[in-house]
Amino acid sequence: MAEHNILGLEGEEMAAEYMKRQGYTILDRNWRCGHKELDMVAAKDGTIVFVEVKTRSGSEWGNPEDAVDLRKIRRIVRSADAYLRLKMIDMDVRFDIISVVSNNGNLNLEHIEEAFYPPLE
Repeated sequence: MAEHNILGLEGEEMAAEYMKRQGYTILDRNWRCGHKELDMVAAKDGTIVFVEVKTRSGSEWGNPEDAVDLRKIRRIVRSADAYLRLKMIDMDVRFDIISVVSNNGNLNLEHIEEAFYPPLE
């Protein structure tokens, strides 16, 4: 497996463990339905949280969360809508980003709650 893929898996695992420690219930990880995909779906206090996990080996190319542009946000929102419909879930919704940066082998995590809102099409 390529090194960047291994780092990505480590970042996703770290993000899931972090969310559990914060009291979230992980409902799904790496959920896929056709071309739709979600990194992590969690729940806490009556809110379902769709989490985009971005992991980078450094910040020389910008912060990982900067990679979540409008196009990516639209994909996440469409995927979240499909998830809610397929699972017949009616809960408050939030979109978060977990940014993981590797600095000399140390992983640093930042949780950005309400990182974005669904755009008006």
